[in-house]
Amino acid sequence: FVFCNVILGPQSMLFGDCCPPASLSFFQTPRRIPYDEAVGQEFRPAKVGDSFGPTWETCWFKVELSIPQAWAGQEVHFVWESDGEGMVWRDGQPVQGLTKEGEKTSYILTSSLKESEPHSLTLYVELACNGLFGAGKGSMIAPPDPDRRFTLSKAELVIFNRDVYELLVDLEILLDMAQLLGEENQRSFQALYTANQMVNMCDVTDPSTFPAARDLAAAIFSQRNGKSQHTIHAVGHCHIDSAWLWPYEETIRKCARSWVTVVRLMERNPELTFACSQVSDLPLGDLSFGSWRGVTGSIQEFVAKEQFIPVGGTWVEMDGNLPSGESMVRQFLQGQLFFQEQFGRICSEFWLPDTFGYSAQLPQLMRGCGIRRFLTQKLSWNLVNTFPHHTFFWEGIDGSRVLTHFPPGDSYGMHGRVEEILKTVKNNKDKGCVNHSALLFGFGDGGGGPTQKMLDRMKRMSDTDGLPRVQISTPDRLFSVLEKESSQLCTWVGELFLELHNGTYTTQAQIKKGNRECERILHDVEVLSTLAVARGSAFQYPASQLQRLWRLLLLNQFHDVLPGSCIQLVVEDALQYYTEIRRVGARLQEEAVQSLCRELLQPKAGSTESTLVLNTLPWERTEVISRTGLPGHDGAPDLASGGGLREVRLSPSYWNRAPQTSLGSSHCTPFSTAFLLFFLHCCFSVPLCSRESVPDGCYANQFALFDDVPLYWDAWDVMDYHLETRKPVTMLLKPLEITLAGGLRGSASFSLQIGKSSTLTQEIILDATCPYLRFLTQVEWKEAHKFLKVEFPVQVRSTNATYEIQFGHLQRPTHWNTSWDWARFEVWAHKWLDLSEHGFGVALLNDCKYGASAHGNILSLSLLRAPKSPDATADIAHHQFTYAVMPHLGSFQDAGVIQCAYNMNFPLHAVPASSAQCPAWSAFSVSSPAVVLETVKQASPRGRTVVVRLYEAHGSTVVAWLQTSLPVKEAMLCDLLERPAAQGSLPLEQRGMRLSFTPFRVLSILLVLRQ
Repeated sequence: FVFCNVILGPQSMLFGDCCPPASLSFFQTPRRIPYDEAVGQEFRPAKVGDSFGPTWETCWFKVELSIPQAWAGQEVHFVWESDGEGMVWRDGQPVQGLTKEGEKTSYILTSSLKESEPHSLTLYVELACNGLFGAGKGSMIAPPDPDRRFTLSKAELVIFNRDVYELLVDLEILLDMAQLLGEENQRSFQALYTANQMVNMCDVTDPSTFPAARDLAAAIFSQRNGKSQHTIHAVGHCHIDSAWLWPYEETIRKCARSWVTVVRLMERNPELTFACSQVSDLPLGDLSFGSWRGVTGSIQEFVAKEQFIPVGGTWVEMDGNLPSGESMVRQFLQGQLFFQEQFGRICSEFWLPDTFGYSAQLPQLMRGCGIRRFLTQKLSWNLVNTFPHHTFFWEGIDGSRVLTHFPPGDSYGMHGRVEEILKTVKNNKDKGCVNHSALLFGFGDGGGGPTQKMLDRMKRMSDTDGLPRVQISTPDRLFSVLEKESSQLCTWVGELFLELHNGTYTTQAQIKKGNRECERILHDVEVLSTLAVARGSAFQYPASQLQRLWRLLLLNQFHDVLPGSCIQLVVEDALQYYTEIRRVGARLQEEAVQSLCRELLQPKAGSTESTLVLNTLPWERTEVISRTGLPGHDGAPDLASGGGLREVRLSPSYWNRAPQTSLGSSHCTPFSTAFLLFFLHCCFSVPLCSRESVPDGCYANQFALFDDVPLYWDAWDVMDYHLETRKPVTMLLKPLEITLAGGLRGSASFSLQIGKSSTLTQEIILDATCPYLRFLTQVEWKEAHKFLKVEFPVQVRSTNATYEIQFGHLQRPTHWNTSWDWARFEVWAHKWLDLSEHGFGVALLNDCKYGASAHGNILSLSLLRAPKSPDATADIAHHQFTYAVMPHLGSFQDAGVIQCAYNMNFPLHAVPASSAQCPAWSAFSVSSPAVVLETVKQASPRGRTVVVRLYEAHGSTVVAWLQTSLPVKEAMLCDLLERPAAQGSLPLEQRGMRLSFTPFRVLSILLVLRQ
């Protein structure tokens, strides 16, 4: 099409007369301070054109305005343009977010100036010295420029010509229809000629000609669709990353700027709906108090009107791969509790549009939390394969199904343009099965949300022939109609694997380690605190403290923090939160142990010191423990005297006394240095079957260094071509030498040079009776764009390897037959992965790693990366971690791989005690090795009620008996929100409680204790 009439005239007339502020002044602070403190500061003069900074500073502007009397009857805006993010405050309340990148540069003072309205007023503008996407130096994801300046380019009062604006929106829609509907479509010509007539009719010097031109557009827009036309459900949206290219604290202001703006839009547009999935960011900055009270009050008002719609159900939009199963449960539990407390309702949709893949256990967890609907779009980012559906049922590893919808426009931040509306229909892969889909509109990631122009565009397309129907809708309306149309939908079984961003399984290793350790700490504190309460002491369960610690941990599981795709400031905050969890967790654990074991810990007259050992796992454990570090046992273990190491056999959950036996006593079989060297040199042979684990000519525990230069997303991606750059690490700094010469424990150590400037020191440890060999590893990592892995070629042939995920495991291919297989060249696992053939296999265990792969017969664990964006210092630090190799007979289930991985991640607790005799005590036991008792905690807020969570771990159908020594008077099944199940009462029998499991089923039980 050739369109010759130029519309520069109306565009230039969007704003009429203007005038500068009567006065403009500012003050600057490095802190994010509340309004009441800010307005009391000393302000100094400022002017348009001034620059402010550096990055992350805050400038407060005092803007005194005087509206000319001659503007009576006009729509008056205060226009503010800056490359920083702003918030307008009026009469002590936030009233408008201002972000040039988010197309929000004005605050409407009045829609028609009346004589009775104030003509002189004072506004304050809070300006954050960062942009919508932080302050990257040279590119969006580059590390922030610490010295960046932010310029105030406009601050003025203007007359806004609403009729010109409406005319321009009409013309935009018509011209897009003309261009995008195509020459074969009659409507494109109708739109083109209507636009041409409108321009011919308009006299830019005579606004009285505009209404007639707009009538021509209205005639086109009012021509209706047929009944078969596709319906788009448009929902306002504002995806806000809890932290990413900006720190946590700035997110609070991003939320406030975005939601204040949404509230103002709702006041002017009662039809607007807005789905908000990050409401749980509110309490982080105490938005419900002080200056922000008006924000939350307005939000609650519009929630009641069903315009502001809480969605998601989790504490944050967490990573979908790396959090443990229990962490995912707590995401839903804390999120749903918050939504219930704040808004009187829980969420019925799980909303996770921007996470880097989705665990196959999520459908069961959703359903256990009252959610049967799921929305995301991230798989549209797949680098290799196009996902085949937009609306489908997603089935998890236990068979649970949820109705799932991917907005076909493949975005969560659309602008309501004709192009996006047409793409939504054209791109829909489930045409014929369903005739409805979602369109999420609004600026996102860094906040911003919908704009008036987005709404006005879609109003014109609500039911216009040639375009799909567009209705402002809600997630509930969308899913309700999809449920009615769902009979022909396909089912996707298993994980929703994102074929991109698989470097996030490894980046920022200290964050990954902090997550795993803090998950363990909170698990152990809950177990020990619950038992302390149950044994009848005056101990008070630390519910509020545990909730605070859990919420810190859950916050760090946000999908740009735990994956490591964030700036250095965020990493520092995250590590500080882990330090706080460790510190408070250690204190809470000590208090629980003191209460639980008080009589055993108090020294008796004439008694000698002993060691009490606590086991927080639900099965018997026989392990070698070190008493080094306990009072009276400082220094290196003294094996000759038997004072450093003990072999202990523990009942499940939760204590026993370390036997007073010397090294090499008759109840255990020590081994010699020669045996340890034989074990190492023979590549982990299995004595019981004389089976070699490593093929001839190969070396296990082989470190390999890869070049790691992604196309763009540095911290996020590892590309398949990195595999072509493999370099074995062979430069020895310190040869292998024996460090512990046998007995209950033998070990050897060595050091390697890695790359140009990094070093690795490793101690290889073998304990008596332990079925796996541990590798205690320390790395001084100083590389750039390198990827360190450790490889174990094994004498096993299988087309699939098994990887632990949340509350279960799944298999992935070891070959690259198809593009779907090849795209999984780097995958994730939790505590273990295993490659087995019939009768034999080898497992890799770890205490804080997630990236892994199994190609052919090579098991590989990803250890460290070195990206430079968005954190230039990522992983440049000292690292300590442990992994282990476990050859085994039979299946990994029968060999106890699952239990061994738990044992390595949940070490025994040894505490000094009196030597008075005491019998072993066990709080819980489970009759079947296929069932794992994962969690013991106090129910909230039920006092002496305990929640016990178990899951089937083998992939089998099994009946298990749960036994407990706690004084239980009533037991019942409950959901993951700890609500009793209908007809869920469990009889208390002599053998315990009878529980029926199907593969990977998660069961939660409420145990009501007697006083």
